[in-house]
Amino acid sequence: MLPPEGLSADMRIALVAGEASGDMLGVGLIRSLKEKYPDATFEGIGGPLMQSEGMVSFVPMERLSVMGLVEVLGRLFELLNVRKKLVKDWIANPPDVFIGIDAPDFNLGLEQKLRAAGIKTVHYVSPSVWAWRQKRVLKIEKAVDLMLTLFPFEARFYENHKVPVRFVGHHLADKIPFETPKGPARDNLELESNKKTVCLMPGSRGSEVSRLGTLFLQTASLMLKSDPDLRFIIPAASVERRDQIQQLLSEFPESLPVKVILGQSQTCMAAADVILLASGTATLEAMLMKRPMVVS
Repeated sequence: MLPPEGLSADMRIALVAGEASGDMLGVGLIRSLKEKYPDATFEGIGGPLMQSEGMVSFVPMERLSVMGLVEVLGRLFELLNVRKKLVKDWIANPPDVFIGIDAPDFNLGLEQKLRAAGIKTVHYVSPSVWAWRQKRVLKIEKAVDLMLTLFPFEARFYENHKVPVRFVGHHLADKIPFETPKGPARDNLELESNKKTVCLMPGSRGSEVSRLGTLFLQTASLMLKSDPDLRFIIPAASVERRDQIQQLLSEFPESLPVKVILGQSQTCMAAADVILLASGTATLEAMLMKRPMVVS
């Protein structure tokens, strides 16, 4: 299949993802693009999943994973400098297209500067402009040549505002099987098959874990008082998050039956009877796996 007019088979694609959920979407996007452009190269900022597909990440993705006003202000100069350097480098040596994956506070400003310099820009994952601060669509209109949405109602919103848009769906709907039995997942994780298991997911960002980690462990302690046979698993999004969670556990006043597992979040969710989790992409995963959840 020939590439669309103006794009070469060996095109250079720039991408920026800001957190684990963006890395998950990004790896699916890269794989799909490779099917159409097998000689394409990928660069920018991405996590371990995107890098496993050959993407060159200029900055550790962890540096963009900030949450809340205080943390953003504390890292503002660093974030602005990262964005300024990306703009400078890509204007000097333009990629064929830039794709910002979620992270709208970082990516929309980047996209606006790149588009003004004549670089084609795409934004993957719509901000929730349909729910609040709808005037943001005016900035989006200036920043992107194309919006890719996960849900069909989002596409209709952009069509009504004359912003070029494509509904592409969410890859998790294809990736997660219709049935996800607990048994194989528990065998894979070497868990006791007959114990009620709760999956705790305090988030992929360091700031999320610092806010929710101790709270989730306190919740586990309360649950054990009602049912001492409960067991808990916590999937850690990275080595840094694993070490952070282990540190919280070591400081906890009592010994808890908690197993911390590096990665394998979907396997952990499949192994669980119920999930306590931070709001985000994981809630969609839990729904598709048909696991009852409590969202924090």
